[in-house]
Amino acid sequence: MKVVCVHTAMALVGPLTETFKRLIPEVEVEHIAESSLIKEVIANNAVTPAVRRRLLDYYNAAADSGADVIFNTCSSVGDIADLGNQICRIPVFRIDKPMAEKAVQEAKRIGVISTLPTTLDPTCRLLQNCAKAAGKEIELVEGLADGAFAAGQSGDSETHDRLIAEAAQKIADKVDMFVLAQGSMERMEKRLAELTGKPVLSSPCLGVLGLRKYLGL
Repeated sequence: MKVVCVHTAMALVGPLTETFKRLIPEVEVEHIAESSLIKEVIANNAVTPAVRRRLLDYYNAAADSGADVIFNTCSSVGDIADLGNQICRIPVFRIDKPMAEKAVQEAKRIGVISTLPTTLDPTCRLLQNCAKAAGKEIELVEGLADGAFAAGQSGDSETHDRLIAEAAQKIADKVDMFVLAQGSMERMEKRLAELTGKPVLSSPCLGVLGLRKYLGL
């Protein structure tokens, strides 16, 4: 069984390799990553036609390489993953879907924490779609950690983490649970739960576990 992870940045390549080894050691994992994709999305505040085209090309390249499934790791391009799942000859599995499904089952008021505005809309849309499929009603509260992504990219992890914590604390009294919209925020899961007293979900481990279930392993 071969899984190809498609990334728009390098941040999750190493961590996901280790997560797959720990949770689904029997699968072969390869990665396709192009950091300029997320840079273009950020610069245009949207997924451009060029980004869409390159991602679909990568999905097809993964299929041509003999992959059984594609694991899309970037929530900002989640809508393209959904499109790819319709037109690619192998499945495209979103890293954030199991997280969203779990969130709508366990909470009504959900705080969505993101370091990029381009990730908020796709994540909120996914949560609403999962809620509709489950017959649930939810309320979403957005928490944008403005400046955190740039801080993380520059290597200032202290500022990155502080801004995420501040964004969560600002809306903590309005929500029952938090979801972290980007997989790269996973390390903040425990800290935010301790700071806010609310459950916090992130996508990498839940995504890989969801993929394992999907594959019947």
